[in-house]
Parts: sequence; structure tokens; C-alpha cells
Amino acid sequence: MEFAFYFSSGVAVVSTLRVITGTNPVHALLYLVISLLAVAMCFFSLGAPFAGALEVIVYAGAIMVLFVFVVMMLNLGPQVAEQERAWLAPGAWTVPSILAAALLGQLLWALFGEPTQAPLGLATVDAKAVGISLFGPYLLAVELASMLLLAALVAAYHLGRHEAKD
Repeated sequence: MEFAFYFSSGVAVVSTLRVITGTNPVHALLYLVISLLAVAMCFFSLGAPFAGALEVIVYAGAIMVLFVFVVMMLNLGPQVAEQERAWLAPGAWTVPSILAAALLGQLLWALFGEPTQAPLGLATVDAKAVGISLFGPYLLAVELASMLLLAALVAAYHLGRHEAKD
């Protein structure tokens, strides 16, 4: 599992660098999804499957869908549609697809390979422990994060309204 951690952390670093240095927003979103999946693989390899599943469901799923809806709400016109069509050429998907396939291969190797103990003798973190932490001492931070996401959604809606563009 040590190899799985280092490999997925390397993929996370490479894809995050591509998010930061890229100039194309669509490519940056693709690399951000790969980065989030790689961080989830880090959680899985460290013995925290619930945190990894939350990473995939909440960040790679819900937040990315929110980004897609924001892009759809902005509806910038036919010129931007043609530009996006050019950005989504099959060549744009090759590197993220290779990174995602490498992560999938690592996940299958970790799941169906020889069973090993958690690294450094650490115990796995179950859902009950995460729930007690989130709704115990970190309740204020969780609620503040949800309010921040709600404010971002309202701001994106108001930026994308048609009356605001006229």
C-alpha cells in the first residue's frame, strides 16, 4: 500500500500542477477531477475508505457538477460554444484519461492484490468516527463551509442572469 500512496500522490501533484499552470478552463476542470480522484486514492491507501468515498462523492461528484452548472448558467454565446467545442477535442482527453486509467489500475491492484495491513500500524477510520468528528468539535467549520458554498452558488446565479448581461 505504500506504493499506492506514493503513486497516487504523484498523480495528484502532477494533475494539480496542470490545473494551476493551464490556461484552458475546460482542461483545468478535467485535471482537477483527476487530482481529486488521486487524493481519494491517497485516503484509500492510508486506510480511510470512508474519507476516500466522501472525497469522490462530494468533491469529484457534486462540486464538479456545480462547476458544470455554473458554466451552463453563464451561457456566453455562440462564439464561446465554438471555442468550447474546439477545447473538447479528443486530444484534450488523452493525458487525463491516461492518469485516470493509471489510478484505476492502482485501485484494482490494491483491491485484488495480496491483502496487507494498514501502513505504519494505523487503524482504519470508519464512518462513525468521521461523523462524530464532523458533528462534534468541527461542527462550526462544517457549517461555515456549507454557507460558503451556498454563497458561491447564489453569486454564480446572479452573475449568470440574463438581466445582468443587458
